[in-house]
Amino acid sequence: MTIELRHPLLPFLSCGLLAGLVVAAPGCEPGALAEQCGLVCPDMGIAEGNAAISGIVSLDAFFSAVITVRDASANVSGTMRAELQGLAASLEIEGYADMTLDQLAVAVSGGIQAKFDAYLEGGLEVVYAPPKCEADLELTVAAAAECDVEVDPGMIEAKCEGKCEVSAEVAAECEANGTLECTGKAPNLQCDGGCQGTCQLSGSVECSGSCSGECTGECSSCVGGNCDVQGNVVTNCNGACMGTCQGTCELEAAGTCMGSCEGSCTYTPAMGGCDASATVKCDVSAMADAKCEGKCEGSVTPPEVSAECKASVEAKAKAEVTCTPPSLDVRFAFKAGIDAAGQADFKIWLEGFKTRFAAMAAAKAKLEQVGLAAEGLISAAVDIIPGVVADIQAEGGLSLSAVVGIGCALDQAEVVGDALGDATADIQGSVSAFVMVSGSVGG
Repeated sequence: MTIELRHPLLPFLSCGLLAGLVVAAPGCEPGALAEQCGLVCPDMGIAEGNAAISGIVSLDAFFSAVITVRDASANVSGTMRAELQGLAASLEIEGYADMTLDQLAVAVSGGIQAKFDAYLEGGLEVVYAPPKCEADLELTVAAAAECDVEVDPGMIEAKCEGKCEVSAEVAAECEANGTLECTGKAPNLQCDGGCQGTCQLSGSVECSGSCSGECTGECSSCVGGNCDVQGNVVTNCNGACMGTCQGTCELEAAGTCMGSCEGSCTYTPAMGGCDASATVKCDVSAMADAKCEGKCEGSVTPPEVSAECKASVEAKAKAEVTCTPPSLDVRFAFKAGIDAAGQADFKIWLEGFKTRFAAMAAAKAKLEQVGLAAEGLISAAVDIIPGVVADIQAEGGLSLSAVVGIGCALDQAEVVGDALGDATADIQGSVSAFVMVSGSVGG
């Protein structure tokens, strides 16, 4: 992928003109004039991770954002491949290290399906909430200050368009607006939101986690390895229940608790606020002056910066998000005839699968953000140099160092296109690989 940077000064940036400008520069001696005056392009460029190309702050901040997006894409795509290779090893797939990403995804999907066909009746279903991705507001402010010399880091803030932890004063306003969220012990153990952990069931109800007790229907695993069945009730269930459960339900992912939530509950509090031990978050999207105490769970609106800095700051905000692997609930039933040893082997494999699948889900969520960052930089690339030149001219004209710096920046145009093109290809390939594997498990 090549991005063409249009620039009206390019025809004039000839070696002859630059040489003439250098000769005319005061303080330069004959000989290695450009080197003596610092009027040369750096030996290392974007490909080597160097963003200090032009000496013009907003241009070099753009190059820094390109490097950040390129590296984030490569790192997270590497994580996706590593998790796929781990799954391939657990499935005893030969030659996986030499496969392309597409080949690896196909092989892993096929291996998973073969595993399920051998052990399970009706396959396996994975249920999970979307991974939580949090943006660092301080990093966003730092990116704005790095790019726009007119910005005072101590006087600007980034705006969270989502949820974040807040002070007690802001929490009170959030409670009045009905946007306060508590995570901790549920009032009277009654969880009206999402319960994660142990749920003591009130009667025989559906359990979207692991049922410990009686299961009316099929149970994926039982205490002692063998299921004790009375009529259509499994009395010693200790796994996924394909029916209704009476006893306790262990919810790995936040879900509905039809009983007493003895784990962690995320809920909207009644008057009186959150319990002192709870984590307090608020949706501050509609609150103009609300300040976050930590990271933002949602998108971030960067501080007001110059037009040449906008894409760079937004790209860094998206490329540096942190996405947490989700908790997974799985539902399955063993085939008749799978003995206790076979069931144990499958459950050991399943724990490793869940860890790797959750890491892949988090990687996909981050790659989607990095992809948006790359799109923003691609859109801005064609106008960044003309915009910078216009600003410099408006402030009094191009200096010799600016002319040389712009020439150095233009020399990196093709490298910018290659970096963003490679990032886009990595993102698309990795997301497609996850989608393929996810489809094989109903995720």
